[in-house]
Amino acid sequence: MTGERAEGRAIIAIGGAERGKFLKGLVTNDVKPVGQGLSYSALLTPQGKFLADFFLLDRGDDILIDTSEMFAAGLMQRLAMYKLRADVTIGLEDISVARGLGPAPEGAFEDPRHPELGWRAYGVEGSEPEIDWDAIRVAHAIPESGVELLPEETYILEAGFDRLHGVDHRKGCYVGQEVTARMKHKTELRKGYVTVGIEGEAPIGTPVRDGDRAVGMLFTQAAGHAIAFLRFDRASPVMSAGDATIHWQAA
Repeated sequence: MTGERAEGRAIIAIGGAERGKFLKGLVTNDVKPVGQGLSYSALLTPQGKFLADFFLLDRGDDILIDTSEMFAAGLMQRLAMYKLRADVTIGLEDISVARGLGPAPEGAFEDPRHPELGWRAYGVEGSEPEIDWDAIRVAHAIPESGVELLPEETYILEAGFDRLHGVDHRKGCYVGQEVTARMKHKTELRKGYVTVGIEGEAPIGTPVRDGDRAVGMLFTQAAGHAIAFLRFDRASPVMSAGDATIHWQAA
């Protein structure tokens, strides 16, 4: 087993008799039944923009939300706002989160976003960090909370939530569902996160340019590749980002 403590995570527990119904009407994906693993999901604004992403785990008596610490306070505030008179409790839990590759410890769950992301476990202490998670993310264009996934800016379909199993288009209404459904069914995505080759380095947020024309933005970089947000109709096979050269091959 190769595993480590997942730093910077917060666990929110949703209890009460109406917890499942409550979450179903808010988030982009359904909670899997007890014993069937994790769901990856998000909470959106009514305008369909990203607020927070998280994993959902049904433990039978409650549902855990595993999210980034940077999103926890705002997420709890939003959930409390939507609670109204529902029979629901919302509270932080002191539960450690571990993640890793290879054989999983007892009680661990497969990361639902991509097989290369291994497993996650709760209440398990991991070892010292050993895994280059950024290299894995970059290889598969998997966005990260607070880096590529930006509150009030990102649209989840442009962030790849379809291929990351983070949205269920058949589950019924949730906050931001109308905008997401319109993007899914009525338009062809013209922008999104992709993996590109990179020669050199440039800071996150550096504009990607084709000549003098801005065509996107550069994000996480690792092992000669990077995640970039591109306008597909404007991007070219060879571009630049600051002093770095960007290579991209359209699918």
